Amino acid sequence: MRNKELKVLEIPKWGRYLRGKWIEKFAGHLTKEEQIEIYLDSFLWHLCSYEKVECLEKEEAIKAFERQKKNQCTIFYQFTNEAFLVQNAKSLKVNDFPWDRLDLDSSDMYVMDWENNWTFIKTHETGLGPYFIRKS
Repeated sequence: MRNKELKVLEIPKWGRYLRGKWIEKFAGHLTKEEQIEIYLDSFLWHLCSYEKVECLEKEEAIKAFERQKKNQCTIFYQFTNEAFLVQNAKSLKVNDFPWDRLDLDSSDMYVMDWENNWTFIKTHETGLGPYFIRKS
């Protein structure tokens, strides 16, 4: 993280738990069959690309993320159990993320607030995302 105001704590092995919590909170309205149909087990962001949830995309998603009131949030990835808790996150911006250092395992990144009310998603696909979902 490039923002010195942020306090970033590694929370090892939380990735699987956070992905499950993400599915519960943001894709819980889908049946297991619907989740399988959109390959949600492969890429959580398919929830957005298959238009199964109301979300913002691209610049609108970035603006919505940056306007969010942020106290604590988690950062986790699609293919690794590495995860982080970001405290004092009120000033967290998209430019704070080290996009240039992401590898294949961490190229799909999910930011979720501690209360699971919203999520910001960066995909590995050029032209898809980022996405922002606000739980209503």
